[in-house]
Amino acid sequence: MAAPSRRRNGGGGAVSWWAALLLVAVALRPARAVSEPTTVAFDVRPGGVVHSFSQNVGPGDKYTCVFTYASQGGTNELEAEEEKWQMSLGTSEDHQHLTCTIWRPQGKSYLYFTQFKAEVRGAEIEYGMAYSKAAFERESDVPLKNEEFEVTKTAVSHRPGAFKAELSKLVIVAKATRSEL
Repeated sequence: MAAPSRRRNGGGGAVSWWAALLLVAVALRPARAVSEPTTVAFDVRPGGVVHSFSQNVGPGDKYTCVFTYASQGGTNELEAEEEKWQMSLGTSEDHQHLTCTIWRPQGKSYLYFTQFKAEVRGAEIEYGMAYSKAAFERESDVPLKNEEFEVTKTAVSHRPGAFKAELSKLVIVAKATRSEL
């Protein structure tokens, strides 16, 4: 599988075996997550205005995944209206790992994104990746170039001046942050 070799790690350490397994289970086949993922459809709207979409998952909705973006009309006039996207959230059985996958099910988006940020709350990112094209039918995911985006402890986001406006998928695998009892 290509995903582990293309990993981005904001913390500089190796992605744990568990996180890699969870990534494969959720990111590549969202319907076969370790725990049943929650998948919600939403509209990505052009117009240059910043929009956000978020979902919660885990016991007591302890994790949140937020997708914030701005986009303009795209290359295909029929698709220049809003696009249907999906967000899938899943947790490991012990609720210590979270996956958040945001993507356009039809593959490539026709919108031009001026900015994007996918962030997690309640967890720290162990793996994050952004793609210009999402897998569809016989085609594979096409990752953004490393210089086009950055991964921090809590977010995967565009790099101003380097991001080339193409986005179709974001994947995050995160581990629960320690909380004081």
